[in-house]
Amino acid sequence: MASGGREKRMEKLGPVVASAHLAEGPLPALSELEFALTMTDNAFTRWIVRCMTGAGYPDLGPLDIQVLHAVNHRDRPKKLADICLILNIEDTHTVTYALKKLAGRGLVVSGRLGKEKIATITDEGRTACLDYRRIREGLLIGAVEDLGIDEEQMSRLAALLRVLSGVYDQAARGAAVI
Repeated sequence: MASGGREKRMEKLGPVVASAHLAEGPLPALSELEFALTMTDNAFTRWIVRCMTGAGYPDLGPLDIQVLHAVNHRDRPKKLADICLILNIEDTHTVTYALKKLAGRGLVVSGRLGKEKIATITDEGRTACLDYRRIREGLLIGAVEDLGIDEEQMSRLAALLRVLSGVYDQAARGAAVI
């Protein structure tokens, strides 16, 4: 009976959101998801910066780190346009700046393939990514495994988030013409 009273009090709280004015309209669960995404994004970016700091690169920001991993992916040169596409980044100048910063640190080498800008990982960049992976495996993987989340379920969640990113992109295009 005591738990029934608690459930009643929790119902009055409504969805867990940061912007109650958005949750008052239709589909309040979307506001819950957006708040969770905000919290997750902030925690994730804090994590990747601190993980890379632990790997010996304290001056890299979240975008720099994501670009470094994208360039390292499959150990092939990457076109600027492909990095932007993979990371869903509209402003190419932010990736260009990240590549310059990474090149300055000796982690990537920038060049051209015809008219296209490309980036290639260096040995030091590859080592930085491996050091990051070692720290990630030591601190994060076990903690996530301890949650008992099924890997298939995690993959389904990732797929759902990728689909939702497309919905948000489409809505952004609509908002741009209002």
